[in-house]
Amino acid sequence: MFLNTLSGRFLMLTIAFVMLAEVLIFVPSIARFREDFLLSRLERAQIASLALLATEEVIDANLEAELLQNAGVKNVVLRRDEMRELILSSPIIAPVTQTYDLRDPGPWTLMMDAVARLWKRDPELIRVIGDPVKEAGLLIEVTLDTGDLREAMIDYGVRILWLSAVISALTALLLFLAVRVFIVGPIHRVVDAMASYAKAPEDARRIIEPSAGALELREAEEGLNALQTQLTGALKQKERLAQLGGAVARISHDLRNILTTAQLFADRMETSKDPAVARAAPKLVNSISRAVNLCESTLTFGRAEEAPPKLSRFTLAPVVNDVIDSERLAAGEHDISYAEDVPAGLTLRADSEQIFRVLTNLIRNARQAIVATGKPGEICISAREEDDGWTITVTDTGPGLPPKAQEHLFQPFQGGFRKGGSGLGLAISAELIRGHGGRLDLLSTGPEGTEFAVVLPREFSELETSEPQKAAE
Repeated sequence: MFLNTLSGRFLMLTIAFVMLAEVLIFVPSIARFREDFLLSRLERAQIASLALLATEEVIDANLEAELLQNAGVKNVVLRRDEMRELILSSPIIAPVTQTYDLRDPGPWTLMMDAVARLWKRDPELIRVIGDPVKEAGLLIEVTLDTGDLREAMIDYGVRILWLSAVISALTALLLFLAVRVFIVGPIHRVVDAMASYAKAPEDARRIIEPSAGALELREAEEGLNALQTQLTGALKQKERLAQLGGAVARISHDLRNILTTAQLFADRMETSKDPAVARAAPKLVNSISRAVNLCESTLTFGRAEEAPPKLSRFTLAPVVNDVIDSERLAAGEHDISYAEDVPAGLTLRADSEQIFRVLTNLIRNARQAIVATGKPGEICISAREEDDGWTITVTDTGPGLPPKAQEHLFQPFQGGFRKGGSGLGLAISAELIRGHGGRLDLLSTGPEGTEFAVVLPREFSELETSEPQKAAE
């Protein structure tokens, strides 16, 4: 569990990165240590040879062996005054395998030689050449055994690795504590604030108050504060709208009954022989019909949700004919022509009743828009089958949708395109088409007319009828 936390992962990454940095430093360090070790052997060998030269006497073998042992070498060659002279020597039982010149070595050469020395476990004899200290000669050569050199390098490397481990652990611990205090702590505060707000989003007291010192965390808190404030306001508004909607639904139900009775009396008034009554009766009937339609639409939209579509395969042309026949009667004497471009054999899998409602809303809106202009018009319904589904278009020659209606096209009580309109027809139609897995699109609108498209996808329509019903249950 610890490694799954942000601070735990940060701790492990810090240790890994510090150790990687120490490894990258280790190779140059061990190369430098090897160079210093060999230079110290050269210096000690030079001191031993100079002491011997100062006596100008032949020393016995025991003293010579002691000087070589103290210097840590097998023999010493000193070049002075263009002469190469063997100053100290001892029996060598193995050949010299490598020669290293320390007068001007490159960094890469030193690192490669150091790694090679650590890699070779068996000791061997090597020759080392360097400049004498204080320019006491042209150069000095020594022969030595690499056993002590490798042991010293390993000891130095172990100490470096232990020191690196301690530094890594200490650094990681300090960074871990810093992350816990400056990052994880504020994040936990934000998470706690979100959890507290989720329990009662309507309570404005649970909205987070930005207080983080870090710029990024403060921006996150400010963004969360704005989101919670907006959501709380929206929830309160939706609660008020829900209460208002319940009241409107009850009022609309009773008002529809009253208007239905008034409509019956208005129908009888149309048969009156009084000229004034005969002129006023049609307007009264139309007004009452619009009020009844508004009440019915309000009640329909006030349901919690539309019933899931009952899929069946049907021919589209008869449904379109029924819608057009109904709209022709509603249009009365107004000059509106209807054009159909629906293939007689076009079948689709959908809910025929819901498709009828959608087309009725679209064609009714088109008819009302044309009637409002007082000019003749045309409404065209076309349908086609495509690879991925079906498309039904409704086109009219009306005046087009106003900008406000386009901004709130499928929003109830905001997307109405005519005076007194509620916009419920388009909102309900869009919801019904979404229930089929499709969409209702406004393709174009303007002074030359408006075109809507109903798009039904084949993937959803090919499902078994039982599947959406099970999902609804």
